Amino acid sequence: MTYQMPYSPAPPSYPQPPRNGLGTAGFVLGLVGLIFSPIPFVGIIAWPLVIVGLILSLIGLAKARKGEATNKGLAVAGVVLSAIGLVICIVWVAAFGKVVADTANSLPSVAPSAPTLSSAPAGGAIDPAAAKHTVVYKVTGSGKAGNITYTTDGMTSSSQDANVKLPWEKKIELPGGQAIQLVSVLAQGSGSGRIHVSIEVDGKVFKEADAQGYGVAIANGDIGTLGN
Repeated sequence: MTYQMPYSPAPPSYPQPPRNGLGTAGFVLGLVGLIFSPIPFVGIIAWPLVIVGLILSLIGLAKARKGEATNKGLAVAGVVLSAIGLVICIVWVAAFGKVVADTANSLPSVAPSAPTLSSAPAGGAIDPAAAKHTVVYKVTGSGKAGNITYTTDGMTSSSQDANVKLPWEKKIELPGGQAIQLVSVLAQGSGSGRIHVSIEVDGKVFKEADAQGYGVAIANGDIGTLGN
């Protein structure tokens, strides 16, 4: 007589839940930053949220493309939300700067009650409003940069170059005498080595930053307060 072991079915297998910690964190930060960005004054806290959210989402997206993480859609949504929030923040700064400039221009000028001893030279003084700033964006490193985004008009207009062979350089000119002149350059690494971004204004280094691997290096600032 042959004894047969009773059949025991294999336990059911369940699909692994999506995992993309960086993409999820970037999505959450981008969403919160986007909610706060349109609110006057309160929106200032959105700046670090959308910038960090954009960085984490880009890293999460890169990992998903390499097969090291799943849930690619959440990382893409984080990139989109963070980018929209960042644009809104820049628009608010530009609008606030325009209000400040218009208010300053509307104030009546007070003529001196008496001639001063320090009169202008015979050749005429330089008009600060007619002066210009020469801005040079630079990105250096090994290999290529995934993409490079930079402002072009000192306000909200920007341009982007993709799959850029390094070193990379772009020069623009901005008018002087402005209350706010925003300059910014953002470069994402291509996965290996280090990238370095810098902004030179009138021949001097104004801002610089570094990143490794797929990281994002961001340099930005306001040159409106610089002397002409």
